Formats: sequence, structure tokens, C-alpha cells
Amino acid sequence: MALLVSLILAICTGPGLLESSSTVRLVGGPHRCEGRVEVERKGQWGTVCDDGWDLKDAAVVCRELGCGAAKETPSGKSYKPSTDKGQKVLLQLVDCDGTEDALLQCEQNEDVFDCSHNEDAGVVCKLPESVRLVGGHGRCKGRVEVKHQGQWGTVCKAGWNLSASKVVCRQLGCGRAVLAKRCCSTATQGNGPIWLSQASCSGREVSLQDCPSGVWGNHNCTHDEDTWVECEEPFDLRLVGGETRCSGRLEVLHKGVWGSVCDDGWGEEEDQVVCKQLDCGESFSPSVKVQRRFGPGVGRIWLDDVRCSGDERSLEQCQHRFWGYHNCNHKEDVGVICSEQ
Repeated sequence: MALLVSLILAICTGPGLLESSSTVRLVGGPHRCEGRVEVERKGQWGTVCDDGWDLKDAAVVCRELGCGAAKETPSGKSYKPSTDKGQKVLLQLVDCDGTEDALLQCEQNEDVFDCSHNEDAGVVCKLPESVRLVGGHGRCKGRVEVKHQGQWGTVCKAGWNLSASKVVCRQLGCGRAVLAKRCCSTATQGNGPIWLSQASCSGREVSLQDCPSGVWGNHNCTHDEDTWVECEEPFDLRLVGGETRCSGRLEVLHKGVWGSVCDDGWGEEEDQVVCKQLDCGESFSPSVKVQRRFGPGVGRIWLDDVRCSGDERSLEQCQHRFWGYHNCNHKEDVGVICSEQ
């Protein structure tokens, strides 16, 4: 009997099998359903090599995280780098058929031999709609509503604080939470079920549903106590003054206000990031400055001393001075011309 038990233990703990405690996360993206793929092995978080990585592998990650369908498999190095300088590449040659419920169920190699962080895998999943802001201007301001049992309902302000607002703003891919007026007027209050009350968030939760709260649907609130949240609008950019949307003076959106970008240090890598983010193909900007062609901007100059590697998916991920800090005037506004393909 002892020999049989020893054989069983040897089989169950053999080197080819992964521990059931393994987990996965997406890091550095705008929300929990997009970013660089990281896995946990023996208490250590590390990345996944993109050798052979495809949408089938991404679909498993999206399913495991409770996100929507897999949309893209970008390079993981296009997201904000890890602050852990000793982080390792922990997996290589992942091969999923796309039906697995977790990444640990896929074939994979933990003996990483020829991958660096330049080959980290990334995933973009569709963000599932389980919370929304209603009644405000834009999707980042309004009455908080959550989806439960297939029906949208409101959240009572009892127990609500700024940490809970931070979770909602992050979950929606909006900017930071700001202090806001209390909800609601007759025109903006809800009229359906009140699903949630006594939400107690630390601010670090991935979603509002992860916060401790009272029993769903059990409360003593009225719609006069519906919760209202305001987030800064997410980062956005545009080209203005050109013949098409893919050429013009560069403007970025910050705190709901459009402003220009100073050309100090601006070059080909920065042009490429802008064109990529706008889905406008490659940069066609000539070597000479092009901003005079599109005229000077007015109002705020938001960014200065921007430095990109060219791999970033968003200009926001590039290095730059603090928002609004610069030594420029509008004669130095950046202009960009893209191929539109």
C-alpha cells in the first residue's frame, strides 16, 4: 500500500504538471481586460513569451479573467513596463486550442530558454459591461448602475466613498475619479431596482463587484440616494487643421480640455505612435517641421519633452513632463502627417 501511495504522489506531482494555484493577469493596459500577460508561479509573477502566441491563447486568458472575446494579441512591451526589475519570463511555447477555462490547462513550457521581455505576450479582450454611468455628459460621468440577473439597477450612496469611485472609473477605462455633487435630481435619479448598498471598496479592487457590500437587492434606500460618479475623460488625441483626420496639428485631451503638444525632442518615433494610435498607417511627416502648415493652436499646451520608443500603443504611455508644464509657445506646436493606410 505504501508503495502504491508513493507512486500516486509521484505521478500527481511530476514536473510536467502545473500547480492548481497558478493565476493570470493583464498589466499595464487601460483596464483589467487589456495589457501584458503575467502569470504567477510559486508566488512569483512573470511574463509569457509570445512565441506561438495567438488569438486562441488570448481567448483562454480573456475567459479566465471574466472578460469578453479576445480581440488582439499586441506585443506586451507596448504597455507600461513592470516596476519589478528582476521579473522573469516564466512561460514559453503556450499552445491552447481555445476551449480551455484557464491558461494552466494549455500545453506550455516552463523551461524558458530564448525569450526576453522584448517578446512578452499581450492581450486585448472586450471589456464586459457590468457597470455604467448614466445621465451625465459622456460615458465617464453619471449615475452608477450595475447589471445583476440581466437587469440594470442603481447603487445606494450609503457607505460610498472616493475609493469606490476610483474602482468604477478604472473599471470603465476612464480617468481618475473626482469629487462630485451628490445624486440626484428628479431628472437624473433611477427608476428601476436598487441592487447595491454599503459598498466598501479599498480602491484596489478590479471591479465594483469585487468590493464588500450588502446583500444584492437588500437595502432600505430610495432613488433619492442613488450614487453619482464623475471621472476624468480618458486620454485621447486628434489631428486638426489638415485635409483629413490623419494630418494636422496634434492635440491631446486632458481633464476634458483639448490642448497642443510642444515639439521639443519630437521625432519619428513619436510620429509613429500617433499614427498607430489613430489607425492612420505610417508616419509621412517630412524631416522639417510641419506645424506651420497647420497653424498654431490656442489655449493649453499640455505636453512637452515627449519621448517614445515607437512601440507604445498610446502617446500617454510615452515619457513626458508633468501635464501642463512646459517652456514653449504655440509656434512650437507639433504637426503630424500620416499615410492613412
